[in-house]
Amino acid sequence: MSGRAIRTVLFDLDGTLIDSAPDLAGAVNSLRERKGLAPVPYARLRPMVGTGARGMIGAAFGLQPGDEGFDALRDEFLALYERNLLQHTRVFEQMVPVLDALDAAGLRWGIVTNKAERFTLPVVQGLGLDVRAGAVVCGDTTPHAKPHPAPLLEAARRIGADPSACVYVGDDLRDVQAGRAAGMATLAAAWGYLGQGDAIGSWGADGLIDMPGELLKWLDLA
Repeated sequence: MSGRAIRTVLFDLDGTLIDSAPDLAGAVNSLRERKGLAPVPYARLRPMVGTGARGMIGAAFGLQPGDEGFDALRDEFLALYERNLLQHTRVFEQMVPVLDALDAAGLRWGIVTNKAERFTLPVVQGLGLDVRAGAVVCGDTTPHAKPHPAPLLEAARRIGADPSACVYVGDDLRDVQAGRAAGMATLAAAWGYLGQGDAIGSWGADGLIDMPGELLKWLDLA
């Protein structure tokens, strides 16, 4: 699929637009410290960021939803994270010129994330993205989260874009599934967190981009 017909770019947040892994890993290791446990290596935690609290608690404590003690650890982890949202979280350095180029070309862009509003909005505002993004749709904005297409369709509605003229860029299989279900083009972001599931090449995206700047080439802007 060509990027020439695309007029709106929608981004996943964590692992695609911003690098929030240091703060999320820091929060879960702070929780382990509270419990008298040694920290988990960052390299083990980073791939799990895309799966949110479930993935972080799973990697740090070996518990899954439904296990005894999971809910209490999840709530304590989220409280720790909420107090330290912007200690080290930054827009990916190579994404900065990409956003500038989209703005200069007159292409609208927005954010669609499964991260809850209570965490998303402070982060987006703190990084100055709220005044630039045409839409910010969170995990609890619509009744459904990704891989359901509803959040992406809501972002397109807010921006005033036809879904067929949108591309969704994300670093998780659910991003590709949601984008395809919404009738959008999809690009898999290989610099992201990626998780521990199927290899990125098997997700069925319309394209795979290794670095943020390749998005501009795909859109014929570079």
